[in-house]
Parts: sequence; C-alpha cells; structure tokens
Amino acid sequence: MPKMKSNRAARKRFKLSGTGLAIRRSSNLRHGMIADNRNAKRKKGSNVVVAQADQARVRRMLGN
Repeated sequence: MPKMKSNRAARKRFKLSGTGLAIRRSSNLRHGMIADNRNAKRKKGSNVVVAQADQARVRRMLGN
C-alpha cells in the first residue's frame, strides 16, 4: 500500500492543536488596515480555530 500524502498547501496554512483541532491564521491582514483601530489589528494577528464544518476536511488534507 502506498504512503499517505498530505496536501502540501494545507500543510503550510494549517496546524493541529494539542487537542486535535485545526488552527489557521486570521484573514484581512493584507491591506486596508489603516481604517482598523489598534485592538482590531491586534486580534487579527492571532490564530483562530477552523470552523467546525471544515475540521474534517482540513484534517484529511493534513493526513490525519
């Protein structure tokens, strides 16, 4: 039986937490942030948990 291959693009974008949930970076950090206040920009800099509806798909792409 051949080896399982992970999706390399997904490998760069997602990580698994200690409890097995997929983690991703926040969006809307490329441009247009001059309108955001300081607290909004700080919150966008942190990681967030992937939506529950997408958890199984992301874990499958990661090979888990």
